[in-house]
Parts: sequence; C-alpha cells; structure tokens
Amino acid sequence: MIRVEHLTRRYGDVVAAADVNFDVGAGEIVGLLGHNGAGKTTVMKILTGFLEPSSGKAIVDGLDVQHYPSQTRSKLGYLPENLPVYPEMSVVDYLLFAAKLRQVGNQSAEEAVKKAMKETDLVDRAFDTIGTLSRGYRQRVGVAQAILHTPQALILDEPTNGLDPSQTQHMRELIKARAETATVILSTHIMQEVSAVCDRVLIMRDGVLVVDARLEDLQRTNDIELYTSSSIESVQEALRDHAQVKAMGDRLIVTTPNALENKNVDEIASLLVKSGVSIYSLTPEHRSLETLFKEVSEVGNAA
Repeated sequence: MIRVEHLTRRYGDVVAAADVNFDVGAGEIVGLLGHNGAGKTTVMKILTGFLEPSSGKAIVDGLDVQHYPSQTRSKLGYLPENLPVYPEMSVVDYLLFAAKLRQVGNQSAEEAVKKAMKETDLVDRAFDTIGTLSRGYRQRVGVAQAILHTPQALILDEPTNGLDPSQTQHMRELIKARAETATVILSTHIMQEVSAVCDRVLIMRDGVLVVDARLEDLQRTNDIELYTSSSIESVQEALRDHAQVKAMGDRLIVTTPNALENKNVDEIASLLVKSGVSIYSLTPEHRSLETLFKEVSEVGNAA
C-alpha cells in the first residue's frame, strides 16, 4: 500500500532523510520512531505530499506522490503533530468544511461527519467551539478530520497527545478498527502506544532508517528466567551443551544460542525435568521497546 524507495531530503548541507526504504502492506499498523530531528516528520510530510523529496520516491497504492499528488492525497488521512483546526469554528462546521475539501458530496458529507464524530466520541461536543475544547478533545477533532473520508492509509503523528488514559484506550481501539480496512503509520514518543497497537517498528536515527522489524521479533531474546530450589551446578549439568546458566539474585538466567522460540523453551523444560531439576517457574524474557530504542540511540551517540 505504501512504499518508500531511496527517499532523500536535503536542506542545503543538512540531510533530513537519507536513502530511506520501506514497504507497508494493507492492514499493517507500523510505528515510526526516533528522537526529535531523526527524520520521522520529514518522511511523513513527503508521503502526504507536503514536501518534495530531493531524490527517491514515495508511492501510495501504486501512485508516485510527487507525480499524482491529488490522487494520492485522496487515499490518505493525515494527522500532523500541530493540529490542523480552526479554533473559531464549531466541531461540526469544521468537519463539514474538511469534508468539502476532501470533495465528499453534501449528503455523504453529513453521514461521514456523523460517523467520524461517533468514532472519536465527539457527538456531545458537536456544536462546541473548537477553541474552548481541551487539548484531548482538539486531538480527537484532528483525528476525525483524518478519517472522515474513509482513507486507505492513515498517517498519525502523536495521535494520543493530550489524551487521558480512558481516551488513550479509546484511540487505540479506533486505530485497530481502522487497520481492518486501512494501512496505518503511527509516529509517537510514547513507547507503550507502539507496544499496544503496532505490528511492526521502524526506527530512524539522524535521517537514516536503522531498524525495520516486527515488534515480536525485536522483543525476543535468548534468555529464560528460571526459579528453582535446585543448585546452579545441577542446572548447568542438565543443560550442558544446550545453554549457559548464570545466577541473578534468587533466580537463574538460562541463555540459549539462538533467539527463543516455543520449541526452545519446551526443550529446556524437558531437559530440566529429565535431570530431576525442580521448576517453580520457567519464563522467556522479553526485551522492552524502551530498551531497544535506548540501545539504538546509544549506538548513534557513540558513533
């Protein structure tokens, strides 16, 4: 659905995005991460036609964004970090205005606005002036304008900014529901949001895409946490030639040669039971997204 090929954007001597390549398929929810200045916003603005690339291509549903800007924008819904709202307008008037810009017909526009307000829980605020709304409600208005024309792809920059926990959960559910019929690229600094809704993660650093992988693969490690009353020596003997064992406080860490899969854990459990080692718990360890992001950032700082 969305493809980026050798995408580069320069501002004089500054390279905001450097030879970026990735594909996002239909129905995927992808988290686009990186520190401020990493190039995330540049890539999103090129995808949505707000910026032209210095070189390379951004393609939406088979169409080059640079060559077919109107056609590709009609397929996209975009929520920029700075909300595109007019504070003097009411919620419903603004959304009807946005629908007109999207060339949604008059009768269809009313239905589209009603549906978008319902999905973003704005019905009770329909006639409120946007300038009187809290940050969280203004954020919902921004999301409503992004989804009212039922786009094939959604690009959301910090969609949960300013939302309380209940509103955040509602937004997560909305994003997941939209992914049933649309591709979603989500940019955020809140790692919990990525862990909660995304299938895949893209991490940028200094304009370069340095990570492109499924979330479950990134979080997988080689370690299993073992609680046992048996001695570390008996565990080491049971797992000789299969894994390394070290003590970490009142637990043991079993490290396998390769990234864990269910069959690895099953094998370790069988070897321990066969050797008479007691098992109180045997749990695969998962690396948090925060840890991964820190590792990637520290590599960049070291370089």
